[in-house]
Amino acid sequence: MDSSNTTTRYGDIWVYTEHRDGKPARVSLELLGAGRTLAGRLGVSVSAIVVGDKVSELAEELIFWGADTVIVADDPRAGDYRTEVYTRIIADQAFQRRPDIFLVGATPIGRDLAPRIAARLNTGCTADCTDLHIDEETGVLVAAKPYFGRNLMADIVCPVQRPQMVTVRPGVMELQDRESSRKGEIIPVDVNLREEDTRVAVLETIPSSSEGVPLEEAEKVVAAGMGVGGLKGFELVQELAGLLGARLGATSLPVDEGWISEDCKIGQTGKTIRPKLYVGCGVSGAIQHSAGMINSGLIVAVNTDPKAEIFQFADYGIIGDVNTIVPALIKRLKAERE
Repeated sequence: MDSSNTTTRYGDIWVYTEHRDGKPARVSLELLGAGRTLAGRLGVSVSAIVVGDKVSELAEELIFWGADTVIVADDPRAGDYRTEVYTRIIADQAFQRRPDIFLVGATPIGRDLAPRIAARLNTGCTADCTDLHIDEETGVLVAAKPYFGRNLMADIVCPVQRPQMVTVRPGVMELQDRESSRKGEIIPVDVNLREEDTRVAVLETIPSSSEGVPLEEAEKVVAAGMGVGGLKGFELVQELAGLLGARLGATSLPVDEGWISEDCKIGQTGKTIRPKLYVGCGVSGAIQHSAGMINSGLIVAVNTDPKAEIFQFADYGIIGDVNTIVPALIKRLKAERE
C-alpha cells in the first residue's frame, strides 16, 4: 500500500480467523471482542477473514462472536496452512478492501503469517501485544507490549502506513459473550493463486500429543514450579491436576528437566493463560512466569517461602512444602469423591 495515502482512505477493523477441526481458535474469538471495542471508538465495522477448505460454515459463527462482515476464501488449495498461499490470499483482499487495523493471534501460525502479510502490504507489525487502545486525539491504534522482564511497557504506533497490524498473545483479551441473535454479511471471495504460490505441499499432518483443550483455553490450570523438588513432587502435582479436571502447566524448570513438553510452559517465553482457577505448586511468582498467568480468575498458591512473590497477588496462599500439602489435598479430594 502506498505510504502517501492518508488514513481517511481506510476503513474497517479486520481479524484473521485461525481455525482447527472446523472450529475457530479461541484467540480469534478473543480478538473479535477486542475488535468490537476498538471499532466502537472509531465508529467503524469489524470484519473477520477466514481462509481454508470448507470454511464457509464458520462464517455465521463468527458473526455471533462479533463480526459485522465475514470475508470467506474457501478453496481446496487452501485446506492446509502454507505461508505463501495464505499470504497471497489475504494480502490481495487487503489491497482491495483496505482495512485500517488488522489483528492476528500470536500463535505459531499467526507469528509466521502476520509479518509476511505486513511486508507484502508495506506496513509495520507490532508483535506479541498485551493491550490495545485508540489514541483519542489521533485515532491511531496504540499497541502495548512488555519489555525488560515486564518492568517496562512500550506503547507502539503506526501513524502513517496502513493497515496497522498487530499480533496479540492468546489469553490476554477477555472472551466476550456469544450472541446468537447477531446479524451480519457473508462475502465469498475468489482465490486467485499462481503456480509460484503453491510450491510447498503438505504431505502429512501429525496431531499434537497433548490431550484435552489447549492450555490457554483451559478453565482450570495447575502449574508446577521449582518448588516441587523433583520428579516425585511433579507427579503429585500432575495427580492433583487430574483430580481437579485441570490442565497441567509449568514454569521453565519442569520443562527443562523433560518432565513436561514445551507447549505446557506458562510465562513470557511460553503461553498466556486466563483460567477461572489457577493453582501454583512450588511456583515463586517471578515475572518470567507470572506474566503468563496474572489475569487468572482465582489464584491459589502453595510455597514454602512466606515471602514468595506469588503471595502478593494470590487469592489464597498455603505456606508449606508441595510434597506435604499436595498429598493432603489429593487425599481430601479423593475422600470427597467417595
